[in-house]
Order: sequence, then structure tokens, then C-alpha cells
Amino acid sequence: HPHDQHRQQKQPTMSTIPFERYDDEFKSLVDQVKTSLEGGDSADIDFSINVLGQCEDLLKQMSVEARGVDDAASKRELLQKVRVCKAQLANLKDDVRSAKNKQDRAALELSGGEGGGKGGSANAGKERLLQSQNQLQSQNDTLDRARRVMAETEDVALEITTELGRNRETLESAHGRVREVSGLTNRARRLLQNMNRRAVQQKLALYGVGIAICIVVLIMIWNLR
Repeated sequence: HPHDQHRQQKQPTMSTIPFERYDDEFKSLVDQVKTSLEGGDSADIDFSINVLGQCEDLLKQMSVEARGVDDAASKRELLQKVRVCKAQLANLKDDVRSAKNKQDRAALELSGGEGGGKGGSANAGKERLLQSQNQLQSQNDTLDRARRVMAETEDVALEITTELGRNRETLESAHGRVREVSGLTNRARRLLQNMNRRAVQQKLALYGVGIAICIVVLIMIWNLR
């Protein structure tokens, strides 16, 4: 199977295995929604709406797992997958809404055809109600898009915050190494100063011994006379 071959070529690390499971489950739910939409009846649409709720819950778990990965490259890759899944979910929501609106309009037309001329005023009221529902749905779509933009902005902000935190840790580690090197340099300087001081003391001691020897030799020569 191509998917299995891809899995064998690139085995997920232990930290990304839960994410891979959520991703597989999300893809399975997406396929279920697409299959249900092909039916187009009321039960299929209701089932699709319920499955979309499960997809949203999975996306939240996937976001949590992606943000919890320590490796920066893996985290960026997983968060990109989350954004792709969010885009897929948004498209599915639009498809479900379109199917729902189409079903409502078809039901209204069927009701109007059965009622004939007697139900004209009732049909007009249903038409106005359907238009109001469409306007309300359009407003909900706008709100959903705004929420998606806010969620994506939040993800980017979290990524930036995480990256800044890593950079701060790197800088603090670099400062610590600089302080450590500075301490070693100070100790080396003190060691050199001690060595120089001992060298001067040794020279003075040698000079003293040499002078003492010269004095002893002079005294011995003087006594020999």
C-alpha cells in the first residue's frame, strides 16, 4: 500500500506518534463526511455535521501535540499539517452548509408545488424565512472565517513566542559560557601573576645566595693573608 510504504520510508519519532494517530483519524473522518455528502439526504447532512464536530475536537488535540514537540523543525512541520487540516475542515463546512441550503430550498419548492395557488402566501413566508436563514448563514460563515484567521494568528504568535523562548535560552547559555570563559581567564591571569612573583622571589634568593658566597670568599681570602 502506498501509504504503508511512505510510513516505512519515514518512521515518526516517539514524540510525534500521537499526532500521527490523530492525523489518520482526522483523514478518516474527512472521508466519511465526503461520502455522506454524496448521499445528500437529511440524515447524511446531520451525520456530516456531527462528524465535523469530531474533526474540530481532533484538530484541538493535534494543535496541542504539535506545540508540545521539542524539536523546532518537527514542530514547524506538524503545525503546518494542522493548518492544512483546518483549511480542509473549513472547506467541508462550506460544502455541508451548501448541501443544507440546497436541501431546504428543494423542500420549499416541493411544498410549494404540492400546495398550488392556495399556499402562495405561506410559500412567500417560507421563502422569506429561507432568505433570512441564508443571510444568517452568510453572517455565520463570516464569523467562522474571522475565527479561523484569529486561530491561525494565535498559532503564529505561539510559534514566535516559542522561538523567542528558545533564542533567550540560547543567549542565556552563551552568556553563561562567556562568564565561564571570563572566570577561567581571571584564574589564568592570577596564576601567571603568582608565577611571576615566584620567579622574582627566586631571582632575589639567587642574588642573595650569590652575594653571600662572594662575601664568604672575600673573607676567606682576607684571612689567608
